[in-house]
Amino acid sequence: MTRFPVALFAAVLMLAAMARGGGALAAQPTAPPSPDTVQVTLTEALVQALEASPEMDRRRAERRFATARNDEARANRFLTDVSLDVASSFAPGLDIPSDNEQPDNALYLNPNVENDWSIGALRPFGRAEIAVRQPLWTGGELSGTLRAARHGVDVEAAEVDRKALAVAARAGETYYSLLLTEALDRLADRTREVVNRAQREIKRLLKEGDEGVSQADLFQTRLTEEEVKRRVVEIDQQQATARSALRRQLFLLDGTTVAPAMDELQPLSFSIHPDSLNYYIRRALQNRPEIEQAEAGMKARRALVDVAQSDYYPKIGLQASLSQSITLPERPNPNNAFVGDSFMGTGTRTGIGIQQNLNFGQTKARVEQAEAELHAVEHQRTAAQQLVRFEVEEAYRSLLTALADVESRDRSTTISGEWLRTEQVNFDLDLGDTEDLVKAVRADLEARARYLEAVKRYNVAVLNLLEATGTLADRARSGTLLETEK
Repeated sequence: MTRFPVALFAAVLMLAAMARGGGALAAQPTAPPSPDTVQVTLTEALVQALEASPEMDRRRAERRFATARNDEARANRFLTDVSLDVASSFAPGLDIPSDNEQPDNALYLNPNVENDWSIGALRPFGRAEIAVRQPLWTGGELSGTLRAARHGVDVEAAEVDRKALAVAARAGETYYSLLLTEALDRLADRTREVVNRAQREIKRLLKEGDEGVSQADLFQTRLTEEEVKRRVVEIDQQQATARSALRRQLFLLDGTTVAPAMDELQPLSFSIHPDSLNYYIRRALQNRPEIEQAEAGMKARRALVDVAQSDYYPKIGLQASLSQSITLPERPNPNNAFVGDSFMGTGTRTGIGIQQNLNFGQTKARVEQAEAELHAVEHQRTAAQQLVRFEVEEAYRSLLTALADVESRDRSTTISGEWLRTEQVNFDLDLGDTEDLVKAVRADLEARARYLEAVKRYNVAVLNLLEATGTLADRARSGTLLETEK
């Protein structure tokens, strides 16, 4: 029977002691972060991602556009049309007969007075007209347009909230991916340290001619060493990818190293609500932006139906205009109600206008189109409610599965640790062999790695449930991410 040396046992047991601690891999004291390193907590990572995300900026811009469109609709309630028309040209002079006896204000009563279009007689001419229109009754067009615009703002606001949930959830998952790779990296480093110590001890004993070791022992440690090296390379690349992804999600400068503020990967302290699934479904129906978006969209479409129906009725409005025409030097102003000069004077028009679309077939078609779009949005709302229910149930059951997995993996680390200690005792009493001890070492290390991965899945499942209920972003911003909901 081939035996590992006692020094190797001591190293193995040291590894087991370092790796114990409630199932998690205890972290070693870390050096202070470099000036180019930014340490963030989970909450800080989520909030920073929300503040820096260009996706959020684009959605906010679209919401501002919708708000401006709503302001435009509100402005249309008063003085719907206000226009100013300004024109300039040249006006003719007057060819006044020498025998004219009429005063300037009655000059145009002389039939012999004519316009002089000769180049020398032309003079600058200007005309300005301002016209206003105030709707008095539109059959519901203005009020419907205003309601549609207001609910359009709500639609865009809900889209901002929906995007915020996705951004926060993505940042949280990346955060825990990085934390997992750091924990696995520490575990791999300690494993490599133990293997190297065993190799050195076996080589020493082989050199001394100790019959308790053989080349097979050395080969086993070399195989384990190569396996650890391969795993280290894999973990390092995963860690670099996760760190880069988190840095970009937080929009930190290139060259900045982002690191989780916590030292070890542990399960989140999250209490599942006593009412369980039904509670989370109710919360989701209250908070999910998709539901709010569907409701606002339905209200907007209902308002647009009213706008389309308004074409069945006449539009009544008050119209007024004021115009002023002048030439320089001034032509004589007739100042006569019966005689006018288009190149001089002031004009006004007022009245009540009535506009009616008589193509009722066209109006009917537009109403039917608007009603069809309303029905489509109503179906979308029903679909959104069902989808939200499904996503909450899926996230809830995934959380329960992840929690059970964490608890099971934690028990597995306890069992693997007991197995490792048993094999060491058996070896000391000449009741075990090298192969069994190697199996116990590898099983213990594998159990701890699987536990860390289960913790990461559980923590992400918690964030996914908060995302599914529509509360993740708000809880992060308010600093109540993991507080128990009432």
